[in-house]
Amino acid sequence: MSVTFRRAMLGALVLLVACGTGASDKEIASPERNDAPAAPAVMSEARGFANGGVAADEVSAAPAQLPDASRDPMASGPMLIRTGQASVEIDSLEPAIVAVRRMAQQFGGYISNSQSQLGANQLRSATLELKVPADRFDALVNGLTPLGRVEFVNVSAQDVGEEFTDVTARAANSRRLEQRLIELLASRTGKLSDVLEIERELARVREEIERMEGRLRYLKAHASMSTLSITVHEKAPLVGEVGSGGVIGEAFRQAWRNFVHFIAGAIASSGVFVPLGALVLGAIWLVRRMWKGRRAQ
Repeated sequence: MSVTFRRAMLGALVLLVACGTGASDKEIASPERNDAPAAPAVMSEARGFANGGVAADEVSAAPAQLPDASRDPMASGPMLIRTGQASVEIDSLEPAIVAVRRMAQQFGGYISNSQSQLGANQLRSATLELKVPADRFDALVNGLTPLGRVEFVNVSAQDVGEEFTDVTARAANSRRLEQRLIELLASRTGKLSDVLEIERELARVREEIERMEGRLRYLKAHASMSTLSITVHEKAPLVGEVGSGGVIGEAFRQAWRNFVHFIAGAIASSGVFVPLGALVLGAIWLVRRMWKGRRAQ
């Protein structure tokens, strides 16, 4: 029983010492400070921070966390915006369009734009713009062969990793500056003109943050989804479409059209030539009659 009593007393003593130490640390760490800098001084410091400098009291402070975009898995490797164009010759247009739409769904993408050319005297073709996840882009390009005869495939890539990292760092700096300005504005120290200047600077910083965040969203969206524009077209006819009579038949039809146009032009011009011809014939008849009268005398 005495051993148990000693252990209980020892545990209580340790607990009292720990509580006393915590209280003393709290008292040491929580003295009130009233050393807020004046508004003009902080404004000059804030401008220097916005221009890329680091404030003196920021050296020992913990670095601010970067935006969530910087922790994206793509940021650790190459960040590429990939686009491509392909042309495929097919036998029939409508089934090929259905097959391309099915490919977009198969690879987890969608069709953003499409246009078709279905004129009677035109080469039947269609262009569809597919957007698929970046990691499925190569599989999409390799899957064009079942559509028909692949004529060409052009792929280009733009590395935007450096820009993404730079904009992310500048956004983090602007957010730290925004926080300092908010704290300064909450203290409401200085004159009214100083407060207004802080508000203008805060509005400018927030505008820059929104612009940089928009650029980051744009880069992430275009790097995560690759674009492939596929043009499918039917084979060009050698002598004309089936049932049209070929090139010779078209030549005969054009000759007939020219003849009809000639007859139509002659009929239209008869309104001038017929009266003029009647006058000429009348004049000839009158001259011959007068000539015969003179010979009879």
